Amino acid sequence: MKKAQSIFIFLLVLWLLPVQAWSQQLPDFKSLVREAAPAVVNISTVQKVPEESQDPFSQFRGPGGEEVPDIFRHFFRGFPEMEPSPRRGTPAPRSLGSGFIISSDGYILTNNHVISDAEKVIVRLSDRREIEAEVVGSDARSDVALLKVEANDLPYVQVGQSSAVEVGEWVLAIGSPFGFDHSVTAGIVSATERSLANDTYVPFIQTDVAINPGNSGGPLFNLDGEVIGINSQIYTRSGGFMGLSFAIPMDVAMEVADQLRETGSVIRGWLGVVIQEVNRDLAESFGLDKPGGALVVNVMSDSPAQAAGLKEGDVIVQFNGNDIALSSDLPHQVGRINPGEKARITIIRDGHRETITATIGTLPDENQLAQNGRGSAAPSTDTSLGLVVSSLTQEQRSHWNINAGVVITQVNEGPGAAAGLINGDVITMLNGEQIEMPDQFYRVVSELPQDKAVPMRIVRRGSAMFIPLRLTP
Repeated sequence: MKKAQSIFIFLLVLWLLPVQAWSQQLPDFKSLVREAAPAVVNISTVQKVPEESQDPFSQFRGPGGEEVPDIFRHFFRGFPEMEPSPRRGTPAPRSLGSGFIISSDGYILTNNHVISDAEKVIVRLSDRREIEAEVVGSDARSDVALLKVEANDLPYVQVGQSSAVEVGEWVLAIGSPFGFDHSVTAGIVSATERSLANDTYVPFIQTDVAINPGNSGGPLFNLDGEVIGINSQIYTRSGGFMGLSFAIPMDVAMEVADQLRETGSVIRGWLGVVIQEVNRDLAESFGLDKPGGALVVNVMSDSPAQAAGLKEGDVIVQFNGNDIALSSDLPHQVGRINPGEKARITIIRDGHRETITATIGTLPDENQLAQNGRGSAAPSTDTSLGLVVSSLTQEQRSHWNINAGVVITQVNEGPGAAAGLINGDVITMLNGEQIEMPDQFYRVVSELPQDKAVPMRIVRRGSAMFIPLRLTP
């Protein structure tokens, strides 16, 4: 019996040793939390309810929805609940979020979406004081907002360099999920420089840290206790933290904060191109060894790109010496260049690699294309692509802001249909040649190589894109 007990204890020790060794390798966050948590704040916003000049008689309607005639309204006088009076707006809670103090004199960083459209912003400090904050400035494109509270000698975070963040390192988030102050969650960095839809100016840090509503605007720390990001978004199918969380890198956030502090707004660099991803077929059609880069589908008029000589069909593979692996890599790199500075752009054009220099402009609030064109309808003819095309009318040119091209009026079975072309698509370039009129289009089609992908630029409902087209023998 004693022998059996000894064997059991021996086996138990063998089982516990790896567990103990593994647990010793896990980081200890206690000291980090003690030092950093006091600089993390809770942010609540209130919004004025829109004033409503409600006429109570309006709720009484006839069978056809008509209003109560004035002649009958005197029957309702004397009833206080029926007297028409405007309902004044009253402040009401709008949202909860997090933030963190970056200087002892009260500057605070959070997300733009936490405080947007707020009438009042209330910051609750770690010592339970509540102070109304001034919105120094906010930037929707980066989702960063800078606040200021009137207080001194506040605890503040140490700002780290997000450019030094590596995939696999431990990180920790502190925030106010669901309004619970100073909640702590930990995880690892699962990706860096991640681009998200509609957020082209932020190369996000992706983590598996549990982030819930209310964590937005809170800090993401490394093991040295430095803030490397602002928790901003989560991708989830459950609505909870079980998903991927994304943080705005502090390098980006501090650049935005510095501009907001100085001017109250943010100025970004602008190149003036519309780009798309390069897939395998497009890479082949443009003579690239592998998919990569940003394919230029539109060069805006009077833009830095046009002045530098960029053309539709160019594939941008490097910007200022940095490789462009995905098209989403380009916008945030351009945006961080100061307007007026020069940038080196390496492109693939007609299968050849070359470098051009562009003077970066200022990103406008609304980019508009100013293009003019003339043309008239022409008879359409079927082609070997299975397409029926015609010239653009003046109305079509004006509606889509297109100078030249041919519009598809019918798609029959053939390579065009296989490529995904539809009625109404405007073909503006084929195999590197600008398309002006139907006769020219037919000539270019007749010269296309067999069983080889070639690039075709189209404009579909106002959006330009390249698609690979392949003629089969």
